Amino acid sequence: MGTLSLNDFQDVKIPAPWGHISGRWYGNRTERPILAIHGWLDNLGTFDRLIPLLPDYLGVLCIDLPGHGRSSHIQPGMCYNAFDYVFIIPRVMKEYGWRKVSLMGHSLGAMMCFIYTSLAPHTVDMVISLDKLLPTSSPRSNQLEHRAQKMERHLIEEDRQEKVNLHEPPSYSYAQLCKLLAKGSSDSVTPELAKHLLYRQVTKSQLYPDRFFFSRDGRVKFYNVPHIELGLAEEMARRIQRKPYLIIKGSKSIHLPLDQCKGTMSILSHNNPHYEFYEVEGTHHVHLHAAEECARFIVPFIRHHRPPILTSWSLAGKEAKLSLTERRREQEKYLERSRNNRSKL
Repeated sequence: MGTLSLNDFQDVKIPAPWGHISGRWYGNRTERPILAIHGWLDNLGTFDRLIPLLPDYLGVLCIDLPGHGRSSHIQPGMCYNAFDYVFIIPRVMKEYGWRKVSLMGHSLGAMMCFIYTSLAPHTVDMVISLDKLLPTSSPRSNQLEHRAQKMERHLIEEDRQEKVNLHEPPSYSYAQLCKLLAKGSSDSVTPELAKHLLYRQVTKSQLYPDRFFFSRDGRVKFYNVPHIELGLAEEMARRIQRKPYLIIKGSKSIHLPLDQCKGTMSILSHNNPHYEFYEVEGTHHVHLHAAEECARFIVPFIRHHRPPILTSWSLAGKEAKLSLTERRREQEKYLERSRNNRSKL
């Protein structure tokens, strides 16, 4: 049993009323894959370093959210909303005829996974959440001011886009784009890792050789994020019940504040032997710059809750009785194998 290859994929386009959702289906395409959803302003390239560490018996379908990567932008005059993004999950399920879904999300994608799982827990068999659970809250006065500013900036962006048909957007050298992306992520994505995101969100300039401009929808920068009150968040967690739920937090990240999420996570973990939480050294994009450490926990979780199809009853029994101690050993062994594999790349 090996690991996935970044070269073994099929590009997909999932039709939508506003255009299409772009994606890449890595590995096994004969069974239901894990649906992987990236974070705000990112694209499916965010999983590039994690994909080659995952087991190859199960495929992974990574998608670009609307307005991101190579997916279609929504119509002029509309705005992006985190709750609206949640509807992407059942749309993908309907396209492929899935009755169940396995979810892996980072940041906005992780928030989508939590919201969807609370709404339709009977359709979800496991969740992998990377450095996000709920929208980060702030004082209500600040929320109103922030929303007012975003509304104004969204309208300015709409006016700018109307003029783009006449004038090409500002373009930059590739090195400049790497630095801009790093700055925009508050250095969570280093310039060296920026390449994993840039190849799906820039377009070559027609005016200046060797220069590029961002092709994602500028309106996504001002998307609406719902504020979820503590009581509502806890009720959502109760609906999820004993669902297999893995949460990985970046140690240097502010996007999974334990003081705000403690109650919700406590409910998720209550009487739930399938709940796991780990903190990995790193920033918000911990799955990108610390992929091996994240895989140390993700791979055993996948193997336990989406095991390979077994033909031997004795092997099936062994898989079912796999203890937590044995899983820890599996994690250590896998980490060592993955490091050896990556050294050969």
